[in-house]
Order: sequence, then structure tokens, then C-alpha cells
Amino acid sequence: SRLGILIVRHLKKLERVILGYLEVCDGPEEEARLGILETLQCSIEHAWPRMPCRLPVLLKALLKMMWDVHTGQGPTPETVKAALLQGATECLILLDRCSEGQVKVLLEGVYSSCEENPIRECIRKVQENT
Repeated sequence: SRLGILIVRHLKKLERVILGYLEVCDGPEEEARLGILETLQCSIEHAWPRMPCRLPVLLKALLKMMWDVHTGQGPTPETVKAALLQGATECLILLDRCSEGQVKVLLEGVYSSCEENPIRECIRKVQENT
């Protein structure tokens, strides 16, 4: 947040780091994933004009992480899983705002084909957010 809009200078490298952290479970407390979701939120807020071009990659990574969290059979407590899904939902809402509704359009197909209630609930929150 200290960099503000100057974060755009580092978006390419930051995107690779964010994607890497979203892919890997880091233990029951998921501190790294929770932290990287905060970083992503902050980056979207400060560099929003540059986010629409990164939308396909970020959307795919967030959805994959949500699926992994929901289907994971590890020792992660339900409260941590809920926090991860909430953080991902907030990122999707921010991405939708900066892409002028593109996320809502892309998530329509996912919502209709997904049968998992926690993920459907997250997608519904994104679709209902204005």
C-alpha cells in the first residue's frame, strides 16, 4: 500500500508470486495464502487500471484455489477455509469492479455448472455485488 499506483512497475513479478502462493497449501492455518489474498486485494485497489488485462489469469487462479480449499481433506479448520473463500470472493468483487462487470459474465457459466454450495455462494456474492 505504500507504493500506491507505483505498484504497476512490479505487477509482472508480483503476479507470478501471487499465483505461486495461491497454488500451494501452506499448512492448517494457511497464513501465506491469507496474506497473499490481502496483497492481491491491495494491488487491485491501487493498480486497478492495469488489472483487466490480468483478469483471465487471476480469475483462473482464484477459482482453482477456492476449489482446492473447498475439496481439501487436510487439517485446515473450517474457519480458515471460510476466511480463504471470503478473501477470494473480495478479490473477485474488486476484479469485477475494475473490469466493468467482466467477472460477473465469466462466472455465469461456472455458477450454472458448479454443484458445490460454498463455491456457489461465493459466486452469488460476486454476482449480486454492484
